[in-house]
Amino acid sequence: MTFTRSADGTEIVLDRLGSGSPVVLVSGASCARGVHAPLAELLADGHTVVSYDRRGRGDSGDTSPYDVRREIEDLAAVIAAAGGSAAVFGNSSGAVLALRAAAEGVPITRLALWEPPFQLDAGAPGRARVYAAELAACLADGRRGDAMALFLSSVGMPPGMIDQMRQAPMWASMEAIAPTLAYDAAIMGDGRPPAELADVKAPTLILTGSETGAWSLAAAEALMDLLPSPRHTVLQGQDHNVSWEVLAPHLRSFLS
Repeated sequence: MTFTRSADGTEIVLDRLGSGSPVVLVSGASCARGVHAPLAELLADGHTVVSYDRRGRGDSGDTSPYDVRREIEDLAAVIAAAGGSAAVFGNSSGAVLALRAAAEGVPITRLALWEPPFQLDAGAPGRARVYAAELAACLADGRRGDAMALFLSSVGMPPGMIDQMRQAPMWASMEAIAPTLAYDAAIMGDGRPPAELADVKAPTLILTGSETGAWSLAAAEALMDLLPSPRHTVLQGQDHNVSWEVLAPHLRSFLS
């Protein structure tokens, strides 16, 4: 474990594993860097794999007020620490953060995305506004558990399963990370792919699972139309909680 400092002075903690061309792993909502530890192991033969805690998570610091640009600067600082430029893998809303960073000119050489959770239907902007407002209210009241439950409900987890999770030992760590759910909501904006993603220069691999649902395919198709240099691969039998063992060979092929 080591750290770098972002442009605003926030300490960003990262892990390095392996040797070779650098690859930075960007986590999605409700996750810290440990979520990618098994994937890092699978990529470390041939790559220096860098996993980091996004601000407000795990061992990294945080600085108020939040702005999406600060997270773009964080990723830029991690890439600088990795050698100045790097390939990037973004997971879920972390994929959207990576896309936005690439569009801003952060030196990303290749970009691999797992199911960026864009929503293309007409009701998406309204749902995004309601979710962000309800999430902000929970956090303003100090109801971190309710904030996390709201997030889990928004991604389709059944109420009974959420109730069970709230009784589990891991719930305390989930409550600790709950304030950063607002960060991912800000990154997602109105839920649709922003037009500025057309400025992404890096070759981009969009990966989706055959079992996730129609939304992931629609999001991938929208990005195929928007990005300058995309390709799309569907992983059969996979849903949003992808198996790293299934995903890793596709990443290794793309990164090579």
